[in-house]
Amino acid sequence: MSEPVDPGVIALAARVFDLARSGSTEELEAYLDAGVPVELTNDRGDTLLVLAAYHAHPATVAALLARGAEHGRANDRGQTALAAAVFRRSEPIVRALLDAGADPDAGSPSARETAAFFELPEMSALLQGPPR
Repeated sequence: MSEPVDPGVIALAARVFDLARSGSTEELEAYLDAGVPVELTNDRGDTLLVLAAYHAHPATVAALLARGAEHGRANDRGQTALAAAVFRRSEPIVRALLDAGADPDAGSPSARETAAFFELPEMSALLQGPPR
């Protein structure tokens, strides 16, 4: 049987997730620089990057990517940060994730499927990349 998790650790994790949701980039960076894992995951499999992307915080997304956040990691529902950014129609975040190498076809639904389902032609065009 595993040891119970210290309530202080649970409170710290909750604080860090709240910082990602609220876009409190500088404070989040301080926690990450002090050793909080950039891939910290909540009970639904959401990473800090997924939360920051879903809540449309470009600076927070950039800070997480700069610290090595895995852009292709999906939560327990199969959603990626890129699909979250597409859903929220956040062009700067979509661009940052694509520039970092995020795959528009990863996840379920994928970012491309999300754009099609919600009839977001501007997001579909962004996922196609520059004209050839």
